[in-house]
Amino acid sequence: MQNFIYKGAKTTQISFPLGGIGAGCIGLAGNGRLIDWEIFNRPNKGSVNGFSHFAVRAESRGKVLDARILHGNLAPPYQGELHAPRFQSFGWGPRREYMTGLPHFNEVEFKGEFPFATLTFLDHSFPGAVSLRAFSPLIPLNDRDSSLPAAFFEYAITNSTDEPLDYTVVGVLRNPLPANNLNTVGLHPWGCALHMTSDGVQPGAPSYGDLTLATDANLSSDTAVSWQQYWFRGVWFDSLEVYWKDLTAGGRFQNRIYPPERAGENNEGLLAVHFSLQPGESKTVRFVITWNFPICENYWKPEQALPEGISPTWKNYYATLWEDSQASAQYALTEWKRLFDETHRFKEALFSSSLPPAVLDAVSANMAILKSPTVLRLEDGTFYGWEGCHPDAGCCEGSCTHVWNYQQTLPFLFPKLERSMREADYRYNLRPDGGMAFRIQLPLGAGLWNFRPCADGQFGGVLKVYRDWKICGDSDWLRRLWPSVKKSLEFAWHPDNIDRWDPEKTGVLWGRQHHTLDMELFGPNSWLTGMYLAALKAGAEMAEYLGDEAAATEYKEIFAKGKKWADAHLFNGEYYIQRIDLHDRRIIEAFAEDDGVLMGGSTLEAYWDEEHQEIKYQIGEGSSIDQVLGQWHASLYGLGEVFDPEQVRKANAAIYKYNFIPVMGEVYNPCRIYALNDEGGLVICAWPPGVTKPTIPAPYSQETMNGFEYAAASHMIMNGLVEEGIVCVEAIRKRYDGERRNPWNEFECGSNYARSMAAYALLNAFSGFQFDMVHHSIGFQPVRLQDGCFRCFWSLDSGWGEFELTPEHASLRLLYGHLIVRTLRVPFISGQILSSVQIGNRTFPFIQTNGEIQLKEDVCIQAGETLTAFFYHS
Repeated sequence: MQNFIYKGAKTTQISFPLGGIGAGCIGLAGNGRLIDWEIFNRPNKGSVNGFSHFAVRAESRGKVLDARILHGNLAPPYQGELHAPRFQSFGWGPRREYMTGLPHFNEVEFKGEFPFATLTFLDHSFPGAVSLRAFSPLIPLNDRDSSLPAAFFEYAITNSTDEPLDYTVVGVLRNPLPANNLNTVGLHPWGCALHMTSDGVQPGAPSYGDLTLATDANLSSDTAVSWQQYWFRGVWFDSLEVYWKDLTAGGRFQNRIYPPERAGENNEGLLAVHFSLQPGESKTVRFVITWNFPICENYWKPEQALPEGISPTWKNYYATLWEDSQASAQYALTEWKRLFDETHRFKEALFSSSLPPAVLDAVSANMAILKSPTVLRLEDGTFYGWEGCHPDAGCCEGSCTHVWNYQQTLPFLFPKLERSMREADYRYNLRPDGGMAFRIQLPLGAGLWNFRPCADGQFGGVLKVYRDWKICGDSDWLRRLWPSVKKSLEFAWHPDNIDRWDPEKTGVLWGRQHHTLDMELFGPNSWLTGMYLAALKAGAEMAEYLGDEAAATEYKEIFAKGKKWADAHLFNGEYYIQRIDLHDRRIIEAFAEDDGVLMGGSTLEAYWDEEHQEIKYQIGEGSSIDQVLGQWHASLYGLGEVFDPEQVRKANAAIYKYNFIPVMGEVYNPCRIYALNDEGGLVICAWPPGVTKPTIPAPYSQETMNGFEYAAASHMIMNGLVEEGIVCVEAIRKRYDGERRNPWNEFECGSNYARSMAAYALLNAFSGFQFDMVHHSIGFQPVRLQDGCFRCFWSLDSGWGEFELTPEHASLRLLYGHLIVRTLRVPFISGQILSSVQIGNRTFPFIQTNGEIQLKEDVCIQAGETLTAFFYHS
């Protein structure tokens, strides 16, 4: 794969999601098929929607020259599928709905630059050149348009022959609703719409909904539109037989209508756009598929008892904006140019960044998770996420805090949505003692999840409040949350904390610590203590800003003690470790009165290995991929030192040295297989030669999990290990090359796994991005320049744009929104002398000091404007 182009076998695993944030999606396969119809408020992997597809036809003087389904060849195997219905499964060949039995194109070249997919259909025998540009709006900060339940398709046809030809592009959509299907076609001032409903489902039911296929071609003087509300109904293969006859007959389609009592279910309908092209002439045709399934329910806990007044169902956020799928289609078509332009502006800025191709690939591809069924938006717009997706259900509910800790995409692209997660977490998950459930329950108000707090998730919440405050600069927002944040931080030493994290306020976690590897660590370890230290440091700064001096002083004192102890006692000279005597049964017995464990029975049964006289599920002297995770968070958010900087750099080098496995097929892995054979990756834990490996180590130790890897790789880059970090990223993306796995579905515990959005940190790591909107400060310190030049995308709460450095100037360009700036931090220009700071023809007074450009007043940059600092040159 080069320049984000996939060909041949590299297209076989592609499913490119088209849809809205919290609205579900339709997958665009590598050969152009419409797959994975995940629009029904839950995952639906491997699904098709009847014979839904697009097709093209060419005619000359009334004679059909060629007609083809707009698909490429189907990739093998061709034996059929296990577990499909009888007479359609293994031993019956590919599903007819794949349309592979009809003429189609030989090849498809797929260019994927999320959120855009460009497909070129290749077949020398077709009289014309055909391509598709597909997308759904993804406009940072504009969560409304980015939540639109719509897939956009723009087909471009060029007459490559030497004679005038007539072309037809056909869109076919199946009504997936139960009997009786009601398919109608309407001509509107905004376009022509095939609208699909049913009289067999009542509004308010979770299965209620509608779909629309629409085009604006009827508004053009040089196109005509025809349609069939229903395909021919029959038995056996009748419907597809008649459709192909109608398609290849030429001319316009004749409409077909059935009364509701005869329509039944599973009815396809179509819209066809007809136009003529002279030799060499081109035309584009637009279609949208939109949907509206407004009612959600907790299908994963159907028997749950709810408090009085809490409804078992709730409405999708998008359904509060658009009444039905026709309203969405109207919005999509009438706003197409703006939605395309703003989405394309973002894509161009992102892909123009001075990052290695594999890094840009990782950053952009994992944004697709926001368009997957991993994500919901509740009725008031609150953002909610699963960890990932089972094929037909969400996987691991509740915006799981220790998983969503890692992702960095949402807080920078859609910070308002990220803040809604903080608000929901502290409102619905906080216990009176300050402990927090780490899985929020739906519907909101259903009560607390009944399991102990997790250390990384709880302290990560404090860090995320700090980050989100610095991104938005809204101190009133922080002030509202602060009492809850403070309570959650002080749970570490609360007398009711049965896990006894830090009862003596030492700054070190000593007790039982639940974490994202799904069991508990016992005793001091740099991973979770680092998260605690970073939270203390963030808490101190927030408390001081808000005037809570007593809390600020206490947190600083605890932090200082903990940092000193951790640097002295948890670093072994090469990397950070866990301090524990694995053979001391008393460590487990101290917690035996509480038998709440995730797996394994009682505490002793779960953690004590009688045969080997050893505590299970620990790290001990191993090198953990997350050993300095707290410092990663702190460095990304501008918090400064949590651990000794030189020790942190050594620890990152050790993670690369010991945890990176170039060829996974040469090592032992009893866990889940996310990398194999010639693939490489960073394993969760490694035990170098000469150190003791626990007989039964922490769960998942030998696995490679993408989100952990991205966090570690970006931290390497931030610590000067740039090439090592790139090697790690390249190894991950090799695993998602379109042939081995889908490039837009990185999985861990299920598909579309949220933790992989840690990849966004790579962008901030390469650019050395610094932000503090509380004090109107923004900065960049790229880890490397090319001929003195660097360029990158950036995004904060009020605006986004590009930063560009050349030998002549440093520029901050606003492409969307606005940004108030007082300080521009550019430490790498300390040796340069500035001549002026300008926006257009306006010049602003400034002071240059220690790599900072201090403006004498706040400056508001608007979209389309560029703040430029010019350098003197001898």
